[in-house]
Amino acid sequence: MTLEPLLDAPIAIQVHVAAVIPAAVLGAYLLAKPKGTPRHRLLGKIWLALMVITALSSFFIHQINMFYGFSPIHLLSILVLIGCWRAIVNARKHNIEMHKRVVGSLYFGGVVGAGAFTFIPGRIMNRMTFDGDEIAPLLIAAGIGLALLWLTSNEIWRRRRLS
Repeated sequence: MTLEPLLDAPIAIQVHVAAVIPAAVLGAYLLAKPKGTPRHRLLGKIWLALMVITALSSFFIHQINMFYGFSPIHLLSILVLIGCWRAIVNARKHNIEMHKRVVGSLYFGGVVGAGAFTFIPGRIMNRMTFDGDEIAPLLIAAGIGLALLWLTSNEIWRRRRLS
């Protein structure tokens, strides 16, 4: 593993990675821990701020130039921004079921799903993590798949009901 590809990347990519990595870790923590506590609310606000930074910074990344500097991934960034707003609105309205669905979609689509594509050979995260190893992304994808199955299982949600 080497940080050189990231350190050589444009500042927008560095900001993007600096926001999304803690968002990935914090999001997993929030999904696994009890909901509705003061800690959950505070960390949830931090997580949403990280997600907004991640989405906004992506508009300055133009590595995949398909349409005037933008690509389909930028549509995901718009959806993330809308999702962050919807998560806040639903939490304030105490519409917890919708809040859970929106936040789950943000995490699994905006962090896990999009993050998995960053490990495709030739991308910066692949070069950072695997340094040219072609089998490692498949192992990462399998690990992410198992984590998704565990996190989305009914068992974990039954154990982590709102207090």
